[in-house]
Amino acid sequence: MDLELFERDRHVTFLQMMYQLLPSPYQSQEINRLTLAYFVISGLDLLNSLDRLVDKDEVATWVLSLQAHPRSTAELNNGQFYGFHGSRAAQFPPENNDNGALNPSVSNLASTYCALALLKIVGYNLSSIDSESILTSMRNLQQPDGSFMPIHTGAETDLRFVYCAAAICHMLGNWSGMDKEKAKEYILKCQSYDGGFGLIPGSESHGGATYCGVTSLRLMGFIEDEILSKNAPSSIIDVPLLLDWCVQRQAADGGFQGRPNKPSDTCYAFWIASVLKILGGHKFIDKKALHGFLLPCQSEYGGFSKFPGQLPDLYHSYYGLTAFSLLEEPGLNPLCVELGMTAIAAMGI
Repeated sequence: MDLELFERDRHVTFLQMMYQLLPSPYQSQEINRLTLAYFVISGLDLLNSLDRLVDKDEVATWVLSLQAHPRSTAELNNGQFYGFHGSRAAQFPPENNDNGALNPSVSNLASTYCALALLKIVGYNLSSIDSESILTSMRNLQQPDGSFMPIHTGAETDLRFVYCAAAICHMLGNWSGMDKEKAKEYILKCQSYDGGFGLIPGSESHGGATYCGVTSLRLMGFIEDEILSKNAPSSIIDVPLLLDWCVQRQAADGGFQGRPNKPSDTCYAFWIASVLKILGGHKFIDKKALHGFLLPCQSEYGGFSKFPGQLPDLYHSYYGLTAFSLLEEPGLNPLCVELGMTAIAAMGI
């Protein structure tokens, strides 16, 4: 394979195969089937191959079948979350485990984000879904400090789920599902001394957490798009320090690392470059060097691996494609970095 070229047709073939049948190693990720479908279908949309290879109505019907519904409106405030299950298996009725404890069947914020993203990508009108159940019950997941749990009980809280909640509200065009001010205050506490954001207040800055924090603030309307180019007199976040932290994440091999002193990884070409795009600092990316890192991460079978020379996987394949979209690779649709889908899908066209 010519490593000097972006192998578009191979990536289309790779995702087409994944759409038809997932390899056996993905069995352990059955409960995340919606997320896997998001990587495949959004990837095909980025490659401008969705209409040719995917039955959009069939996808929409499948996604809608995974939504949890309360038996009555009185149940909307019973603490349960009525979003989307991650797969058919996650819809099984509750049962007792070996210790006699109840294993509940629950929907979660991450699967709900992926479900709504998928529906937008295939052109489904989100005004047709039961958004009241999602938003009313989602508000119960927000904690007193402004963070979110992904499910109604026994789960961690961090910026990943604040982002999911913000993206859900944005896609539904209704912010009743969260207290934006509380969420904002939580996010601001996650900005570290070095400019990046940790998953929780006081934790180490991380590329994925930084994306979640900055993008959530952007979706909620608390920071301007491309703030660096507008000479904004002030911002609720430390923009110069954040810019410096992001720029320093491009390593000597041209790739992006998620944290200092860590190896470059395909996915951070999306997480970090997206933050730079939002700030208006994408001009500081060494695009030639980034190409030089990403191209060898392509597999001869199509798709991308985490590092050069490894087998491809769906996660890194998708974020490899988003990175090339940000680099304006010919043949790829433009990306809406805030929602992680094509700009056309994000606009509902």
